[in-house]
Amino acid sequence: MSGSVAENLAAVRERVARACARAGRPVESVTLVAVSKLKPAALIREAYAAGQRDFGENYAQELRDKAAELADLTDLRWHAIGALQTNKVKYVARVAQSFHALDRLEVARELSKRREGAPALPCYVEVNVGGEATKSGLEPEALGTFLAEARTLPGLQMVGLMSLPPPTDDEARARGYFQALRELARAHGLPGLSMGTTHDFELAISEGASVVRVGTAIFGERT
Repeated sequence: MSGSVAENLAAVRERVARACARAGRPVESVTLVAVSKLKPAALIREAYAAGQRDFGENYAQELRDKAAELADLTDLRWHAIGALQTNKVKYVARVAQSFHALDRLEVARELSKRREGAPALPCYVEVNVGGEATKSGLEPEALGTFLAEARTLPGLQMVGLMSLPPPTDDEARARGYFQALRELARAHGLPGLSMGTTHDFELAISEGASVVRVGTAIFGERT
């Protein structure tokens, strides 16, 4: 992207609005999370000044450090969107307003323990809809068993599903992944769908995404 962060953000918001209009959905039904991983806090401040409030970080320690550096932005909402190791749970539990990559019960139990006394942490359970061996996420058939236990844990709220399907330029194939996640969420009584990135967020919106995670289109390529 060649524009400023504010210009890029405005362009992405316009694309979100048009995708919502085509799908017959109110624009308020989609939360745009600006994925700021590996980007300096100064760029997050630029996006914040342009009205953005939801930011996504993949790495727990980077989330911790940026939350400290930007603590003066009191209404900024942090979304932890990357896979999490149990020894890094404390950073997410302390500062995140939602977690988008829950796929292990040991992480869920540790998060629950560390959220004690705090508001419940909204969690999106990650599902590997593409069946990729290299990707994290639950197999679809394991979701019911996982949710049965995760829903009993205090301090956590299971609000939806998340997926990062295989990148593809085949629109029908991409739609298939998003539709599969939507039907799984519906079957398990989960209202939220965290799906869609810079490459395919408009398609994700057309298939019901409630959260889209957009980084490159706002902040430019990562070095």
